[in-house]
Amino acid sequence: MSLNKVYDWFEERLEIQAIADDITSKYVPPHVNIFYCLGGVTLTCFLVQVATGFAMTFYYRPTVTEAFSSVQYIMTEANFGWLIRSVHRWSASMMVLMMILHVFRVYLTGGFKKPRELTWVTGVVLAVLTASFGVTGYSLPRDQIGYWAVKIVTGVPEAIPIIGSSLVELLRGSASVGQSTLTRFYSLHTFVLPLLTAIFMLMHFPMIRKQGISGPL
Repeated sequence: MSLNKVYDWFEERLEIQAIADDITSKYVPPHVNIFYCLGGVTLTCFLVQVATGFAMTFYYRPTVTEAFSSVQYIMTEANFGWLIRSVHRWSASMMVLMMILHVFRVYLTGGFKKPRELTWVTGVVLAVLTASFGVTGYSLPRDQIGYWAVKIVTGVPEAIPIIGSSLVELLRGSASVGQSTLTRFYSLHTFVLPLLTAIFMLMHFPMIRKQGISGPL
């Protein structure tokens, strides 16, 4: 069976050419410049995060006694572990920076106005999720910086009257930062947040495709 016949078989059922034409022939307004690519760069950083983070899960151990030593093992003994973790950290910083610049660009060019309100809302949710990645990921090496950062961040809700202490215990899993906190943050960082981010991206990008890029001010 030739490749043409294989392609024709899929084309008949999936209309691949129509999908490809829609992607490649989308009109791009003349006012679009490099600053309109910041969202795409943020997406690229997220994909790099997923790939490098997945690779590190083979070696990382989410326990208070082994977390730090497992990170040391990744950096010093695992093949290319130092490179994978370094790329993960660099792309994390880049993702946050690109996200901030993207939000500013959209706001300054009026990309949040009618009929793109829902696109803006999903984008804001994605920005919050990106910040949450930073908070949860910071705690995973279980070093002094990560420990005290998490202790401070999770202690902030304690100032809320009546429910403050309950919120702190909900975040930490106990009254103090310990194994329960690490387990929760690891689950959030590696499963809950990536899943929510993927869901909101699947909402965000089709709306951009449908409504197009906002015009100049």
